[in-house]
Amino acid sequence: MKGILMVQGTASSVGKSLLCAAFCRILKQDGFDPVPFKSQNMALNSFVTREGFEMGRAQVMQAEAAGIEPRVEMNPVLLKPTSDQGSQIIVMGRAVGNMAAMEYLKWKEKLLPVIDEAFEILSRKHDIVVIEGAGSPAEINLRENDLVNMGLACRLKAPVLLAGDIDRGGVFASLYGTVALLQPAERELLKGVIINKFRGDRKVLEPGLRQLEELIKIPVLGVVPFMHLNLDDEDSITERFTVSPEKRDLKAQVVLLPHISNFTDFNPLELFDDLSLTYIRKPTELDSPDLLILPGSKNTIEDLFYLRSAGWEEPLKDYVGKGSLLMGICGGFQMLGQKILDPHQAESSLPEVPGFGFLEIETIMEKEKSTRQVEAFWRYHDGDYFACMGEEEPLSGYEIHMGRTNYRSVRHPVYVQTTEQWEGAVGQKGRVFGTYLHGIFDNIIWTEKLLNALRCRRGLPEKSSALPKAYREYKEKEYDTLAAVVRENLDMDQIYKIIKQGVKGW
Repeated sequence: MKGILMVQGTASSVGKSLLCAAFCRILKQDGFDPVPFKSQNMALNSFVTREGFEMGRAQVMQAEAAGIEPRVEMNPVLLKPTSDQGSQIIVMGRAVGNMAAMEYLKWKEKLLPVIDEAFEILSRKHDIVVIEGAGSPAEINLRENDLVNMGLACRLKAPVLLAGDIDRGGVFASLYGTVALLQPAERELLKGVIINKFRGDRKVLEPGLRQLEELIKIPVLGVVPFMHLNLDDEDSITERFTVSPEKRDLKAQVVLLPHISNFTDFNPLELFDDLSLTYIRKPTELDSPDLLILPGSKNTIEDLFYLRSAGWEEPLKDYVGKGSLLMGICGGFQMLGQKILDPHQAESSLPEVPGFGFLEIETIMEKEKSTRQVEAFWRYHDGDYFACMGEEEPLSGYEIHMGRTNYRSVRHPVYVQTTEQWEGAVGQKGRVFGTYLHGIFDNIIWTEKLLNALRCRRGLPEKSSALPKAYREYKEKEYDTLAAVVRENLDMDQIYKIIKQGVKGW
């Protein structure tokens, strides 16, 4: 191993994940072999590796930027919130149970050997480990047995860069206050600060930058401008949920569930210039979309209760009755069935909960989670929307779900090559379909065919986009753009010196 670089932040969602992705791409461009690492992640956006292990999407994004395949060692501990005070604990890609916050705080010290071993595996195989912190190191109530911020940095002797988000305001106070709350040994590891998400003329900032450096005795390594990039968000603190796009020919809406998971499924839809995508909470926000989506959920039954209490049942029936297209993914797919059985009380104290009844399926919640990558074909060409989908289309994606679905006699849209089984269901004359396949919209050719089916329904001409046929190809250009902007606005020479400090044999 030739070096370590750690990025921490003054708070959640200040841009740590993207900065780490940028460093991974820059290091790769400069001839190194970087690898991302986040010892403990809390997010409902997850991914399944080739081996079937579950990990946070932020480290998947960073692995893509580094040009390497995601490995579960990059994120050995993943916490997936199941309520305001509890999470499912995933260790090395496997769920080990649910814990309340205080229970986990007492238990997490047992994870130190797991984290150390994961780090050692990565550091032996790669040149530079780019480590992402979580939340803020100034959360002094969590300092004891810290696994992910300064506790980890001190154990690894890792140089730390501290990022602050100027777009949310108060960046100087948050940087100064964070540094002030660090202990002396922690401050010694802090080698530079970064101001992120700046909109405007940097000259306006200069007096504040100089004064900040005088106060904290740590250099400001640069100011990164606000960027509009179509890359994966780590968690539900995202601007995507509040964007009001301009009016376009086609409209898709996603119902924003309290426990929404893997909303990155819908990022590719943002690439089509005649489609608007919005996230909505209330039935009154339903705006006659061409496509309405019930997304994945970490707690399907609780979110089903939420939708009913919020008055969604009748509007969904009216929507489908008018001939519009309703889609469910993973937990959203399970909600579209006749009922959900929960014999082990995995998500509810009730043994059985009625679904919305659009599909002739029923789901049984099981103790073990199903996680796998999927290679499949779309083979459904009937019904109102899918008659013009054409020949079978290859699909790839992944599955993460607790339930086993009994399909009865429904029509299946997806044939899974990896298991030689059919998956998903279609009903209501092709106006409702559901699938367990996360990442289905990443298959750009299939997505173009679906959108052309929507255009056909509206009497609009078919379109063929100039997008790459795989979403991954598009993201490669986004990673290069991210790296170019960060390289231009940070003192990379100084950052390389920081990485090299104390490293023998560079």
